[in-house]
Amino acid sequence: MNVSPTTLWMIIAGLAFGSWLLRFSFLGIIGNKELPEWAKRHLRYTVVAVMPGIIAPLVFMPRATGGVFDLPRFVAAAVTLAVGVWSRNLLIAIGAGAVTLYSMLNMGF
Repeated sequence: MNVSPTTLWMIIAGLAFGSWLLRFSFLGIIGNKELPEWAKRHLRYTVVAVMPGIIAPLVFMPRATGGVFDLPRFVAAAVTLAVGVWSRNLLIAIGAGAVTLYSMLNMGF
């Protein structure tokens, strides 16, 4: 598929404007007003909804193994989750998961 530079830049500008418009509609128009309680309640679950969608493919179908399940990545994710729930500290959880992954990959799993 061959796209002319003019068309490409028009698409990029359109997407940039659309992205700006979405953010402005939320932050610019109602940025100084208090959000309704129902909106605050739903926004609390944004991270809980988005993070599994980002992390699950990296754990269950990692690119490093060509999409094949990999035990070290699964164990590292489980350790990260367990340490995070136990300690309630993000940095400690990430560190524990990183040490687990590094250790298991170097042990030949």
